[in-house]
Amino acid sequence: MRRLWLALIVSALVSSPALAGEAPSTGTSRATDAKKKTTKKSTRKRKKRSTKSTRKKASTKKKSKPSTVPVDIGIGPAFHWMTGPIQDDQAPHYGLKISLEAILDKETIQANKGRIPKKYRKLASGVEEARVTPYIIIPDTLYISPKTGDVGMYGIGWRPLGLGIPLLKVPRLAIGLGLDVTYIYIDGEDAGLGTTHFLRPGLDLQADLEIPFSKSFLVSVGWQSTFYPPQELGGDILAWGELEDSIWHIGQAYLMLHFRFPYDASL
Repeated sequence: MRRLWLALIVSALVSSPALAGEAPSTGTSRATDAKKKTTKKSTRKRKKRSTKSTRKKASTKKKSKPSTVPVDIGIGPAFHWMTGPIQDDQAPHYGLKISLEAILDKETIQANKGRIPKKYRKLASGVEEARVTPYIIIPDTLYISPKTGDVGMYGIGWRPLGLGIPLLKVPRLAIGLGLDVTYIYIDGEDAGLGTTHFLRPGLDLQADLEIPFSKSFLVSVGWQSTFYPPQELGGDILAWGELEDSIWHIGQAYLMLHFRFPYDASL
């Protein structure tokens, strides 16, 4: 009898899931549920990140959408008169006049009105035309004047900042004020003036008449007077010279041919 009870107890213990090393069914269910919840949260986070990234890319793409802007390239001969001893020996001296401008006319401004901040739209709608030089390193003038008398010169001039006020629309007549930087090597040995490295900042006054023959081809003529701190001929760059022996004014007459073409730019 005792052996029978002992056999029954051993059999019950062996068949028990907990004691046989099996995990209870309740614990397994909870672990599975927790895993599912974690997976769902990760999926939702990934979706949110993906949506934000897509929206950001779409917004960036929309902002960087190119717009067509007319670009004007002008080039032509220039003639220079230098007030003082050089003018007495040889005049005029020769060179090239150069311009590169993006033309923001009324049509371009209206076409891109949505990209202008709301507080500036009213102001922009009143602008007939704005001209912007995209690269200030592009020279305004090249001085290329071999000796025809006793003085020769070679140099370069920049006009990094300028403001023009149109007085007429067609043909366009404008007056302007600008900031200049000029370097010219002047060989005046044959005239008894020595050699000069002329380097000065200057302020200019300009009048320009622009005649359109078509939308893509125009011609302009103009005059520019540039005033500098006087530098004595044959003197040092940093020296201040007397007006009668120095370069302090350069007058420039020019004729330019202008070619315009559309250019896609991000505004």
